[in-house]
Amino acid sequence: MADLSNAQLRAMTQEERVTALGMRTEQLTGKSLYVEFDPDAEDRFAYPWAPDVDYNKRTEVDCDGKSTTEVNSSVRSLMEEGYGTIVLQNPRGMHSLGVGILSRLNLIIEGSTGYFAAGLIDGPNVRINGRVGWSCAENMMSGTVIVEKNAGSTFGAAIRGGDLVCHGSVGSRTGIDMKGGTILVGGDTGALSGFMMQRGRMVVCGNAGKNLGDSMYDGTIYVGGRIQSLGVDAVPVELTDLDRAWLKRKLTLYGLVPEQGVDHFTKIVAGKQLWNYDNLEPNEKKLIL
Repeated sequence: MADLSNAQLRAMTQEERVTALGMRTEQLTGKSLYVEFDPDAEDRFAYPWAPDVDYNKRTEVDCDGKSTTEVNSSVRSLMEEGYGTIVLQNPRGMHSLGVGILSRLNLIIEGSTGYFAAGLIDGPNVRINGRVGWSCAENMMSGTVIVEKNAGSTFGAAIRGGDLVCHGSVGSRTGIDMKGGTILVGGDTGALSGFMMQRGRMVVCGNAGKNLGDSMYDGTIYVGGRIQSLGVDAVPVELTDLDRAWLKRKLTLYGLVPEQGVDHFTKIVAGKQLWNYDNLEPNEKKLIL
């Protein structure tokens, strides 16, 4: 590639610049982010340093008077001793509890937490018997997180796997930048939920706020109540028998099946008009934005 000045690049069209800079465009229509794996593979789906814990070996940690670092360090030390069920008492809204756990574990939090609870986890089953602040289970890879009451904004931000469940209502931007897994909400969700969603499924049994699914690339959103408005490139499609079967099975696991069943849910997917955004003419971009 010849060295080009900024003036020369500005004088070119977009296609000429792409060619001159050695870049190539790829048609994404018809492709999916879905990736298969073999559940029967012999590989051990755990980190090599993960402690071997026993779920029947149970202990408790009183958070009162301790810092977040001290509590999380205690959890890790107890896991090294083989404890597989750990109960955190008196959390009193502490932030960042139970973060970075990359192993099997039953973690029970008896009370409410602040922001970033159970973030960056890969494997544990977490139950929070209270409320949570914003960004609960951010970047969760696998496992389950169940919140018994309400949750703040950005619930499940950038989640990649596992089941994230809130029996109450959640704030705005639920599942922002969601890359996989499942988010289940028993109540309502706020504005811009599913914003820039890339993969996975979100189920809201109640109502959804403004701009649901705005700029979503892939994935599916199900809403049982009223949708205030849809975001850019989010479109409703027909609910299939497979959708109904999956909704009933998944919601039954967590006791969230509505009294009227699941036939009334609205299914939202990406319209895929933004998949080739850079190839649009300027006037078309204005219409989308």
